[in-house]
Amino acid sequence: MEGKILISSAYLPPAEYFSLIADAEEVLVEKEENYLKQSYRNRCYIISAHGIQLLSVPVFEGSRRNTPIRDIRIDYSKRWQQVHLGALSASYSASPYFVFYFEAIEQIILKNYNFLLDLNMELAGLICSIMKTGKKLNYTTSFTAVGSKDNDFRYSLSPKKESSFRPKEYIGVFNSGTVFDPRISIVDLIFNTGPEAAGYLKNLQFIS
Repeated sequence: MEGKILISSAYLPPAEYFSLIADAEEVLVEKEENYLKQSYRNRCYIISAHGIQLLSVPVFEGSRRNTPIRDIRIDYSKRWQQVHLGALSASYSASPYFVFYFEAIEQIILKNYNFLLDLNMELAGLICSIMKTGKKLNYTTSFTAVGSKDNDFRYSLSPKKESSFRPKEYIGVFNSGTVFDPRISIVDLIFNTGPEAAGYLKNLQFIS
């Protein structure tokens, strides 16, 4: 996607998210929108031995309604870090590149960021580094109305919306011979294909 793109903040989002970043000339991550529940902003999906598994970062109830994403605080009264890291380990410890990347992801998840936005940005930056996109992610400074700009993927990239995203097929620990689910987190691709991950994201189609 040539030119500037506008995307939402997201927690270990799908491969499609990073394919958009890799092809863009400039990337802006939305910081001024109101928090949107049941989106990639605080959740991701992985493939486990039992099928698709949802991992969600809990946020404080009082910060969910009409609150800017930049002010959303993570609720550490829940043991979500241990749950997420345990799930990632159970699902991907047998994958070829797990030992190369898990520790860096683990360190970020265990840092106890106050704000969801900071956690997401650190993880996104790490994934961009792993995939050698060469792209710096910048925040928006004001809110732009939906539909007013081209290449706006803030709300079209959603677990609730159908996607035409299809990377090249790859073999995973639990996804061999199954239909690709575009919701699956980028970690699935990275743990299974390692340095070749970026090559799986080329020549794709998107629903915008």
